[in-house]
Amino acid sequence: LASKEVRVNCLDEYGMTPLMHAAYKGKADMCRLLLQHGADVNCNQHEYGYTALMFASLSGKTDITSMMLDAGAETDLVNSVGRTAAQMAAFVGQHDCVTVINNFFSRARLEYYTRPQGLEREPKLPQRLAGPLHKIIMTSNLNPVKIVMLVKENPVLVDVEALEKCYQVMDLLCEQCVKQQDMNEVLAMKMHYISCVLQKCLAFLQKQDDKLDALVKSLLRGRDSDGFPQYQEKFIRDCIRKFPYCEATLLQQLVRSIAPVEIGNNPTAFSVLTQALTGQMTFVDADYCATCGEKGADKRCSLCKAVSRRL
Repeated sequence: LASKEVRVNCLDEYGMTPLMHAAYKGKADMCRLLLQHGADVNCNQHEYGYTALMFASLSGKTDITSMMLDAGAETDLVNSVGRTAAQMAAFVGQHDCVTVINNFFSRARLEYYTRPQGLEREPKLPQRLAGPLHKIIMTSNLNPVKIVMLVKENPVLVDVEALEKCYQVMDLLCEQCVKQQDMNEVLAMKMHYISCVLQKCLAFLQKQDDKLDALVKSLLRGRDSDGFPQYQEKFIRDCIRKFPYCEATLLQQLVRSIAPVEIGNNPTAFSVLTQALTGQMTFVDADYCATCGEKGADKRCSLCKAVSRRL
């Protein structure tokens, strides 16, 4: 591969590159090696217009799908039958890969705010906060408890000034998603929602909740009658209600789905929001943590058998 005589993007009789083959067969190390040597992640010479991202998503390997996206794979390219990589993955039941694609957000877009712009003396976002904030943006688990836990695990975020800068950048990204030429309502709503959670963390920090434990307990506390987390439901509904762009079609759809539902009944605001933003059906074909909503929970309550993880 280091030799100039070797073409890293050579094609076989079907128009497939070595990267496409490696992605389809789930060979992460080989994909990484090929990308390091200049493999074209957006090559579309395949006879049916398939790209490396499509093959990665068809393989069901979320790590390879993420690798292709990080390498600059375009998500809106279509094959000969007019399907994108996310649509192909959904068609064959690879819903985890669909979620990865739908939730991808380029680190470069966030890094923009770590550099002073125009007459600014300092950037809107300190460099040390970019990594932890990007991890939160990339999560496909929108459970507010999970997002608070992501904040808790990064000491640099558990700070009043840091949270103020983070939520302000999220608000700017939300505005950018709405006002850009190809408006992205889904991403705008996600940025707004994360901003709301960060602002709630900030409010609790200002109340001397140094480790945000009180916030987590509030979100998890169930009402006496049936244990339903009423505070969490009201919080998510309030986040949606505060979305600043009232004309957005997505907001109107969310309100129509949630408003008629009495608190405590299905669908919950969390399930409706998750379906709208990630395309992911909650609580289907997998055990989800009853505490933070993470997929693949590994502990069960000895009394009620409800899935949960230790906080």
